Amino acid sequence: MANISIRMEDKLKQQAEELFSDLGMNLTTAITIFVKQSIREQRIPFEITRETLNRETLAALREVEKMKRNPSLGKSFDDVDTMMEDLLK
Repeated sequence: MANISIRMEDKLKQQAEELFSDLGMNLTTAITIFVKQSIREQRIPFEITRETLNRETLAALREVEKMKRNPSLGKSFDDVDTMMEDLLK
């Protein structure tokens, strides 16, 4: 294994570490993936993005996860009209 030293601004490194952590990896793994894919494709290979979700969306996603684990927390409807009435209250 070889060691590579990379110089970058502290803020850039911090942002990269946060991004890659959100994607389930560390900075070393992300750079290794980039290099391997670059070699395979013989070019700058790809773009990895993450969704930036606002607080309301994150809260809604947490609520959905709770309902998945405990379906009795959610509501059920027999028809669309009844559901729409409930939603529009």
